[in-house]
Amino acid sequence: MDEGNVAKKPSGKTNEHLANERTFLAWVRTGIATISLGFVIARFNFWLREITLSSGQGADIPRTGLSLPIGLGMVAFGALMTLLATWRYRAIRDAINQDLEHPGQGLIVLTAAVVVLLALVLIIYLLATSRQF
Repeated sequence: MDEGNVAKKPSGKTNEHLANERTFLAWVRTGIATISLGFVIARFNFWLREITLSSGQGADIPRTGLSLPIGLGMVAFGALMTLLATWRYRAIRDAINQDLEHPGQGLIVLTAAVVVLLALVLIIYLLATSRQF
């Protein structure tokens, strides 16, 4: 049998590099989603004001609110997450190439902490601006 026609199985390092790349792309997708959600939140007051004006209701919608700083914070966090994911991807790539232990879980802990913090800020904001409470 001709060995040139036999499909080779990927090596352990190849599989590790491919897994590292998939993980990086997942972080990038998460960063894009965070940026997108931040944009929507930042523009929420503007959208709410436009809907109120177009419906002819006389409700007083404040011009400022926390939606802009919260949204900008999420956009900035999404960008930072993408930068940190790039740094982590490169660090793990280098560790794979040098047969070293992979970097720690600091990025994951940081991301989880910031997401929980942003969620708490949004909960407080929603409760504070709700007309029902």
